[in-house]
Amino acid sequence: MRLDAVQQCARRRAEELPGAVLEYPFGPDWEVFKVRGRVFMLLTEITGEPIVTLKSAPEDGRALREQHEGITPGYHMNKRHWITLRPGGTLGQRLVDELVTESYRLVVANLPRAARPVDPATFGMNDG
Repeated sequence: MRLDAVQQCARRRAEELPGAVLEYPFGPDWEVFKVRGRVFMLLTEITGEPIVTLKSAPEDGRALREQHEGITPGYHMNKRHWITLRPGGTLGQRLVDELVTESYRLVVANLPRAARPVDPATFGMNDG
């Protein structure tokens, strides 16, 4: 994927998700996507390259880091629960879409049931 394509793909998918909101709580260098006030994706180029940071189940994050050189522990986040997507490597659009959706689902699952914009157990399972 092109240098900025990972961010473009992730941003496009996040904008499609119900209740997703873009904010800049850390200044103009950080795009932060939230659902019901909870962060599920961060985008920045502060590292010198365009990166995307997403929530991930610990076991999934570990497997993804082993399988893809473009996936590393979460930049400036809890390394067990967050991953960072870096440009290059084997990150295709479908994988980026799936990882953004999964990050969103993990955050929604931790919201009070009445605040959930979707059912995290089924949302996105039949996409693609």
